[in-house]
Amino acid sequence: GQLPTWLQGILLRNGPGMHTIGDSKYNHWFDGMALLHSFTFKNGEVYYRSKYLRSDTYNCNIEANRIVVSEFGTMAYPDPCKNIFAKAFSYLSHTIPEFTDNCLINIMKAGDDFYATGETNFIRKINPQTLETLEKVDYNKYVAVNLATSHPHYDSAGNVLNMGTSIVDKGKTKYLLFKIPSSVPEQEKKKSCFKHLEVVCSVPSRSLLHPSYYHSFGLTENYIIFIEQPFRLDILKMATAYIRGVSWASCLAFSKDDKTWFHFIDRKTKKEVSTKFYTDAMVFFHHVNAYEEDGHIVFDIIAYTDNSLYDMFYLKNLSKDFEENVKLTSIPTCKRFVVPLQCDKDAVVDSNLVTLPSAATAVKEKDGSIYCQPEILCEGIELPRINYNYNGKKYKYVFATEVQWSPVPTKIAKFNTQTKEMLHWGQDDCWPSEPVFVPRPDAKEEDDGVVLTCVVKTDPKDPPFLLVLDAKTFTELGRATVNVEMHMDLHGMFIAQQDVKAE
Repeated sequence: GQLPTWLQGILLRNGPGMHTIGDSKYNHWFDGMALLHSFTFKNGEVYYRSKYLRSDTYNCNIEANRIVVSEFGTMAYPDPCKNIFAKAFSYLSHTIPEFTDNCLINIMKAGDDFYATGETNFIRKINPQTLETLEKVDYNKYVAVNLATSHPHYDSAGNVLNMGTSIVDKGKTKYLLFKIPSSVPEQEKKKSCFKHLEVVCSVPSRSLLHPSYYHSFGLTENYIIFIEQPFRLDILKMATAYIRGVSWASCLAFSKDDKTWFHFIDRKTKKEVSTKFYTDAMVFFHHVNAYEEDGHIVFDIIAYTDNSLYDMFYLKNLSKDFEENVKLTSIPTCKRFVVPLQCDKDAVVDSNLVTLPSAATAVKEKDGSIYCQPEILCEGIELPRINYNYNGKKYKYVFATEVQWSPVPTKIAKFNTQTKEMLHWGQDDCWPSEPVFVPRPDAKEEDDGVVLTCVVKTDPKDPPFLLVLDAKTFTELGRATVNVEMHMDLHGMFIAQQDVKAE
């Protein structure tokens, strides 16, 4: 096929790539050593490269020729030859564990630089052209967080907004929203933008010892949306996981009879909206988009009724009979919540306060809290992406992978949130990754651009390829076949040519 001449830049992807080191094996697919790969588009041609992230974790494991650094689903133990006293001492010092810097989930841009990110307090700077691993950044030096999301947001000025959980402060567990500026003052050019990191606001955890797990958060023009779900980390269990010889993943629990609480933080005043909004118990990982309309906040997420998704990816389940054996007990559902911020104080109890035309409801309860029920937009999509120029604004299109009852995608989809129409791309034995939308320069319409996805074939003898689709019609423009073994990855970003520093 032919690639559009305007498509110039780098598609950078990240995900787990190595699951066996020496005789030791990870328990979970999300634990594997991070493998970066990139497709560089230059004058109608595509160049591919891949490289393991040379994290401290990677280096320690390779040197020991076994897994010595714990990951979320795999507890590892340091040198077994040390004497018993040294062992007891290392157990005690693991209360808040020293986390891994195996940043395998996403790529983040901060200032002019790019970082591989996971969900711990460490991120690793990388060179997007050579995929070399550069310095390690510890968020904890600049803000008191032990965990942080790998789905930050970027405002119009290019500042990074992200959220993290602070467990350390004398049992005052809280969620912090922080901002990394896109540039530093001229006289401090040598300093990193992290030195100017600021905490925007904090939300106390409803339970001090059981903070909510979250993978992303939402943003509108004036508000931050944080969802506190009843899928929680047990800090006491986590502190003793090392001694008990269990993984940190076993310290996560879903309470199906609990509520899910919505927090809305005003970006200007940095104060939380005082009305209490909640919905039924759910588990979710990805926000799609959010916007404001006539005194309401409208936000779309992909939600599940249980936490079976994480369990699917234990390597013992990913056997050759995977497609027969592994069935989700809850299908991912794209839900739209409509939350009225300007509530009439005198509204009647049990009345629906949503005044927008929508099937979503927000019902006032006796105690003044508001119970929200979503509109179901569609089912069976995950890893949602949008035209990021529409982030926080009213929008139409979601690009996503399509999953049915199995967690591995077989197609990619374009979903119109207004008409509910869906376009698909799929071929036999093809497993596509998260689709990334790249807008055409000077595009006037939301879907004017291309969608990029890496496709792995079922048969290892069939080479994988990068697929380029016309985002409007979902027709194939071209594919670049790569004669290497490629892995399913998680997330990534497209870096336009002008944003890549000339090295």
